[in-house]
Amino acid sequence: MTASPASLPLVGITVVSVEQAAAAPYATRQLADLGARVIKIERPGEGDFARRYDTTVHGESSYFVWLNRSKESLTLDLKSRQGRDALERLLVDADVFVQNLAPGAAARLALDAPALTARLPSLIPCTITGYGSTGPWADRKAYDLLVQCQTGLVSLTGNEHGAARTGISVADIAAGAHAFSGILTALFTRATTGVARAVEVSLFEALAEWMGQPAYYTRFTGTQPARLGTQHATIAPYGTFTAADGKDVLFSIQNEREWTSLCERFLLRPELVHDERFATGSDRVAHRTELNTIVAERFDQLTSAEAMDLLDTAGIANTDVNDVTDFLAHPVLTARDRWHDIPLPDGTPVPALLPPVDLSGIRPRMGAVPGVGEHTDRILADLGYDTAAVERMRSDGVI
Repeated sequence: MTASPASLPLVGITVVSVEQAAAAPYATRQLADLGARVIKIERPGEGDFARRYDTTVHGESSYFVWLNRSKESLTLDLKSRQGRDALERLLVDADVFVQNLAPGAAARLALDAPALTARLPSLIPCTITGYGSTGPWADRKAYDLLVQCQTGLVSLTGNEHGAARTGISVADIAAGAHAFSGILTALFTRATTGVARAVEVSLFEALAEWMGQPAYYTRFTGTQPARLGTQHATIAPYGTFTAADGKDVLFSIQNEREWTSLCERFLLRPELVHDERFATGSDRVAHRTELNTIVAERFDQLTSAEAMDLLDTAGIANTDVNDVTDFLAHPVLTARDRWHDIPLPDGTPVPALLPPVDLSGIRPRMGAVPGVGEHTDRILADLGYDTAAVERMRSDGVI
């Protein structure tokens, strides 16, 4: 699926990103989806280290393929004078600069927000850090699981047998999503006021925002939500139950109407509606073990299909429990035409999901995943470097 360039809302916006791993690439890929020109600065030779996380997608990394479609790759050694000069030329006409360098690295290269704002006042700098650019942890490196641990998320996931990390890089995704919205806000502000505002997002504070509900619960009860696997810490019944055919079904009760319907139409136990043990949501949570036993006994009498049919009839949300293979073949994604091929660096097509936000009348760009330095020669030529200069930079290891 290739969008008409003129139809995309961010056409004309140039983003330069010194990025690696996941958080910054997730932010800039979303900008590229909407038509921005994203120039990804990579290390000469090796490129973004996320290229080597695995080799599962026809030799390419699953992380890199997910996060880097529709971008241009320019290799530069930013520790060299020539590399910094080339980057500076690029930034003169750029709208946004994104970086998630190690603590202190951007300042050493004069690529921190204050330095950039001083010499390029129309540029929007976006800094993605681990724990913020100031404060007692400004110099600490941060990776996704470390941040999951620091925010307390790991203490909420898992079950009674132990904690567990979430199965996806949720801190990176949170930071990338907030950086994307922050950059869009800064672009709007610049367009309406003429002022370019710097954007900063930390992995820790992005995930801290997502921890809002358990934070309030813990602060005002004195006890944090328990680890309950697929059960919900503050709602019951809510979770998976195993049917007579051995398959799991998940359902949730969200209000008193649904509780009444569950008792009368699924459990066939209307007397439970006003049982004092289960009279309110808090009562049901307090007597979760007794309630789960009653529900499990009913599931023992039904196949998973029968259970889901009865829950549907009762107006109660439910689902079987997919694995990733099931998800890949999900009928909603197929029926809504959400999978579209994008080319790998060698031209091999692979399916990619459309961005989740649909804009009326707009088709997102679904461009190729770049090879390391694939666009270096063209970008440098556009910046005024002649062929001989480019070859000298190559022989010197600058590109």
